[in-house]
Amino acid sequence: MTMKSFILLALSLTSVHTTTAAGSAAHRCFCQVTGTLDDCACDVETIDRFNNKEIFPKLQKLLSSDYFRFYKVNLNNPCPFWTDHSQCGLKYCAVKPCTPGEVPEGLKSSSYKYSEAASQDLEECEKAEKLGAVNGSLSDETRQALQEWKKHDDESDRFCMLDDVDSPESQYVDLLLNPERFTGYKGPEAWRIWNSIYEENCFNLFLIKGQGFYCWLEGLCVEKRAFFRLISGLHASINIHLSARYLLDENWFEMKWSHNVSEFQLRFDKELTEGEGPKRLRNLYFLYLIELRALAKILPYFERPAFHLYTGQPTEDNEKKKLLLELLHMAKLFPLHFDETALFAGNKKEAMKLKEDFKLTFKNISRIMDCVECFKCRLWGKLQTQGLGTALKILFSERQIEAMPNASNTNPSFQLSRQEIVSLFNAFGRISTSVRELDNFRSLLSNLKQ
Repeated sequence: MTMKSFILLALSLTSVHTTTAAGSAAHRCFCQVTGTLDDCACDVETIDRFNNKEIFPKLQKLLSSDYFRFYKVNLNNPCPFWTDHSQCGLKYCAVKPCTPGEVPEGLKSSSYKYSEAASQDLEECEKAEKLGAVNGSLSDETRQALQEWKKHDDESDRFCMLDDVDSPESQYVDLLLNPERFTGYKGPEAWRIWNSIYEENCFNLFLIKGQGFYCWLEGLCVEKRAFFRLISGLHASINIHLSARYLLDENWFEMKWSHNVSEFQLRFDKELTEGEGPKRLRNLYFLYLIELRALAKILPYFERPAFHLYTGQPTEDNEKKKLLLELLHMAKLFPLHFDETALFAGNKKEAMKLKEDFKLTFKNISRIMDCVECFKCRLWGKLQTQGLGTALKILFSERQIEAMPNASNTNPSFQLSRQEIVSLFNAFGRISTSVRELDNFRSLLSNLKQ
């Protein structure tokens, strides 16, 4: 054998070894992320095509608009579960709130009265005040009780806790200027959050030690399996965001945020997660189906002439409502929707109790977000749990949505606050982005040199 032949053979063997090693890296993360999903009639490949080609581009355009980018939130709520609560000192954990001049006038409460729907509400309130004049002698205690009853009625259908947007502690945040990404928040403090979510709020399910807090699903009813998959899918989605927007380099001139393949592997590689990583990614797709189904079902609410994406800019508001309806019609056309009627479908008494447990447990998880010490993580954790909670509220309010009157001068039997609307679409935007990012990580892992 000549020296030239020997060199060519060596290069060939090296190429084969590199291809095999690289292929195994992608395989270890995505080996089970294919085919039909558990408890669903849909498959991963259909979701990938539908999301990446149809949903993702329109959704990103919608979320960049003023109505959806400004989110009012209280990041100063005290942790309700433990007292040794401190604040993160890392500079990338900080959230920059908006100044008053940065928020569109139409979004501020003082300007809300100028929207068409709000003017109708104002007229109704004025009529109610006149009719209620005979009750002027009500005591402060009675008035407080009436307010509490109304608050209870508003919250009874919710699956999550919402901030009081009228509180002086609540501030507008521009989500585009405070993106979700890796902040350096990790270690015992971060694990305590997820430990509390899984161990104390997963219907007291048995946890297999050493398997990444993965609930034991064998023999469970479909509702409890669905609940765990939602939480696991949300956890997976957040981990994908942190791996996709990771600070790779920082100097005097710029900060480079990009994909960290090693971080992704630590969270999803089959060998590095004791077999759980690919299961977590499958749960992401289950979460996607749940939120997509909610968007399809809420279409009649947004089709009402009285509903406006009101920011005080009529032309842009009308354009964005058209884009919103296009997106929702597209979601409705998805061929393999999750069938939510399979949930809570057994014995009526048992189903009602299970549904209430489901709701209370998820509310508890939304309260845990106020214990997150990193403000950037708390912001996006609150938004995404509120968004998922709003999706669940929609899925299990079918009768109220169907009963909504078409007339613009009557109050519909189903209502969403602006906070719920903004969190619903931004939360789905995060899930959609995660599905899109998986394509990038597949490509990066396939080309990885090991």
